[in-house]
Amino acid sequence: MCGRLALLVCLLVLVARPLGAEMRSPLTVLSEGGHFAMVRHALAPGGGDPKEFTLGDCSTQRNLNDVGRAQARRIGDAFRAIGITQARVFTSQWCRCRDTAEGMALGPAVELPALNSYHREPNQKDSRLAGIRAWLAEQPLDRPTILVTHYTVISGLVGVALRPGEIVILRRDGNGRFPVVATVAAE
Repeated sequence: MCGRLALLVCLLVLVARPLGAEMRSPLTVLSEGGHFAMVRHALAPGGGDPKEFTLGDCSTQRNLNDVGRAQARRIGDAFRAIGITQARVFTSQWCRCRDTAEGMALGPAVELPALNSYHREPNQKDSRLAGIRAWLAEQPLDRPTILVTHYTVISGLVGVALRPGEIVILRRDGNGRFPVVATVAAE
């Protein structure tokens, strides 16, 4: 009987190790270097922007609602829950992205025009994505780095369709590509 019990304990230990590893949040790789996160801005009801859209005027843009502001705080909470309390945070110049980045409260939100949407200017897609790739190639990625941007930018760069407030974790491979490590749901 003792032999069977010892075997059972050994099997449980062997099985438990991989399960424990799977429980680790995919966000933790951001602390290991060579990785970065892209966050689609939190919930801003509607689609696109009004015709009178002006980049520097939030009153002309689609903005976060109360649910979106709470979602931005929860995104920051998810990072803090795994020990990331400070990050390099870069954001599109759109108000909904800036408000998401600031609501996460992980560090100063630095505007990066390369992260701006090209939804209304599809002819800007290639140059915008080339700009992001070039910028990422030069970044140290030695500490958590988070980019807050738009659906079109994320799907154009890495082919992933995120809902508002979702996160994609990417690895820089050194060859100008960014393989997807994981996606993390907004809730």
